[in-house]
Amino acid sequence: MADDEPTRAAHLLDAQAKAELLFAAIEERGLVAPGAGERAVSDRIRDLANEMFGTTKHWHKRIVRSGPNTLAPYKENPPDRVIGADDIVFADFGPIFEEYEADFGRTFVLGEDPVKQRLRDDLPKVFAAGRSFFESTPDITGERLYAEVVRLAEKAGWELGGWHAGHLVGEFPHETIEGAHVESYVTPENSTPMRRTDKAGRACHWILEVHLIDRERQFGGFYEELLTL
Repeated sequence: MADDEPTRAAHLLDAQAKAELLFAAIEERGLVAPGAGERAVSDRIRDLANEMFGTTKHWHKRIVRSGPNTLAPYKENPPDRVIGADDIVFADFGPIFEEYEADFGRTFVLGEDPVKQRLRDDLPKVFAAGRSFFESTPDITGERLYAEVVRLAEKAGWELGGWHAGHLVGEFPHETIEGAHVESYVTPENSTPMRRTDKAGRACHWILEVHLIDRERQFGGFYEELLTL
C-alpha cells in the first residue's frame, strides 16, 4: 500500500537530511582534494554513503566534476580529470534511502580564487530566490520558473548551464510521464502547473537545481535540493 502524503513528505525530508549529513562528511573528511581523480572521489563518496547509511543504490549517475568539466550539462560524460590545487568542483548525487530519492548537489572551491568563491556563494542565493518565486506564484509552471532562474542567474552575472532547472522526485523510481517527458522537468517547454498530482493521485514534489557557469573563464558550479518541502 502506498504511503499517505504526510508520510511521503516525511520520507523525502528524511532522505534529504541524510544527504546533507553525507555532504557535510565529504567536507569534514576532505574527500574533494587536489591530486584526486573525479571518478576516485565519486567512488569515495559512494563508499561513504554506504558506510554512513547502508546506501548502495543511487537513482542517477554519480557526478563529480572539476575545472572545465563543470561546464558540462548532466547528460554529457566528460573524461575523468585530476582535481587541481586551485579548482572549483561540484558533486551531484542521488542516493536512495528506504526507497525514497534524495537529489543533492553542492560546490567546493579549492584555493583562493575570488571569482570561483563568488560563484559558489551565489549558488544558494539564486536557489533561495527561485524558491521564493515558486512559493509566491500559486499557478507557476515549469516554463515560468525556468525563466525566473535564468533571470536570477543573469542578474548575478552568470549563465544558466542546463536545459532545465529541476525535476520531479519521489519514491524510486519517480514518475516520468510517458509521452510527455518534458512535464517532469522545470524547462521552457513545460507549460503545465507544477502544483498538481501525478497519475496515481499523489502530490508532485520537485527538485530545484541551479547550474551557474562562466563560459569565458571555463568553470561553473552546482546547487540542488528539494524545492517543494
